[in-house]
Amino acid sequence: MGRANETWLSGFILLGLSGDRDTQVSLFVLFLAMYMVTVLGNVLIVLLIRLDSRLHTPMYFFLSNLSLVDVSYATSIVPQLLAHFLAEHKVIPFLSCAAQLFFSLALGGIEFVLLAVMAYDRYVAVCDPLRYSATMHAGLCTRLAISSWVSGSINSLMQTAITFQLPMCTNKYIDHISCELLAVVRLACVDTSSNEVAIMVSSIVLLMTPFFLVLLSYIRIISTILKIQSTEGRRKAFHTCASHLTVVVLCYGMAIFTYIQPRSSPSVLQEKLISLFYAILTPMLNPMIYSLRNKEVKGAWQKLFGQLSGLTSKLSI
Repeated sequence: MGRANETWLSGFILLGLSGDRDTQVSLFVLFLAMYMVTVLGNVLIVLLIRLDSRLHTPMYFFLSNLSLVDVSYATSIVPQLLAHFLAEHKVIPFLSCAAQLFFSLALGGIEFVLLAVMAYDRYVAVCDPLRYSATMHAGLCTRLAISSWVSGSINSLMQTAITFQLPMCTNKYIDHISCELLAVVRLACVDTSSNEVAIMVSSIVLLMTPFFLVLLSYIRIISTILKIQSTEGRRKAFHTCASHLTVVVLCYGMAIFTYIQPRSSPSVLQEKLISLFYAILTPMLNPMIYSLRNKEVKGAWQKLFGQLSGLTSKLSI
């Protein structure tokens, strides 16, 4: 194909979920409400961990990082999605599209690595409780968190650079809700085999490797739990991991389904629904999962609400 047909576009048009005006307005109201719940829930989790000294442990340090990732991931996609629901022309500039791809891909990678780090934390807590404090010291926790953020960001930077070097010809329509990796790669008017290989390698490094580490951790955890003699001891040990395990199932399941085989990827509609799942549903559910299934977090909420109630009573007097 001649270079005359290879055009760098100034912007793209996102086709989104629906072209029907009434449907778009209804979706705007629904997703705005869900986004507000997401932001409120995750910000409150971070503040709660910060304010309650009982939650100053490795587990909650990683949870605060997870909440920051969740609210940031939602913010990288949902505000633009909401704006396009009300806009007649759903245009996203080239640089904004590249930025959105970078941040969403980076934050997604960070989350997967963080979940593996949290699995290791639960492994130490259950399998080696006497050495837990010595093993999961502040220095190690900080290094593990930084490693998660750096690895996800580096992977995303490479993927974004490779993707936006592709000539897009005159095709400016992205059949998606955002500038998602596979949707942008499909715009190229050249062979994208190398990009698909890069996506596969990225999936193995930042998706399957953490997944197998999580799997290995939980095999060891379950093995240890089954050796506990008392029913109460087994119940307590399992309860320690229940919230994290629920989040792992939610996050890893669809990601593996979506990215591990780009050539046989799901339909466009399925990709859009999966993106919505990660951008809105998962970040909204994670704080609820950790709040409802975690005794320490529920206790911290009760303490905080009690303090607020007492303060309100004093002010009213």
